[in-house]
Amino acid sequence: MNPPPMHLAELNIAHLRAPIDSAELAEFVALLEPINAVADTAPGFVWRLKESETDPTATVVHDYGDHLLMNFSVWESLETLWNYAYRSEHLAVLRRRREWFLRMMEPYMVLWWVPAGQIPTLAEGMRRLERLRSEGPSPEAFTFKDSYDSSEAVSLPAAAEARK
Repeated sequence: MNPPPMHLAELNIAHLRAPIDSAELAEFVALLEPINAVADTAPGFVWRLKESETDPTATVVHDYGDHLLMNFSVWESLETLWNYAYRSEHLAVLRRRREWFLRMMEPYMVLWWVPAGQIPTLAEGMRRLERLRSEGPSPEAFTFKDSYDSSEAVSLPAAAEARK
């Protein structure tokens, strides 16, 4: 039996310097809609967690702490996510992150492979981030710098479950 095609899940968290509705973050909030539109139309984009289908500036509400902003998405490949993050208009916003977010001393982004068509949960993403922080990169939780090919994830439980 052939392994299922795999997609790349991504969770990125950031600690805001101020409340999302503050004047200090007004420019960042104004950039959310256009940058999310770039992601939504980028080659290889599959899905992203949205708080609202009608308000593109609505940030995801969660139970993981005040001032913690989350970006959670699925992409067709590592290359398509890389191209969006570092070869699109997103890069100009990324370069300004220190204006809006506190510097984090531990990993704040995690990547992992999921069977195509599977949408992971935010709780799973947070577990993957904790795993990366506690155990370092592995096929279950990795970074751009220390990445793993999707073929290395095919034997993992999520992929095996998708083959059933």
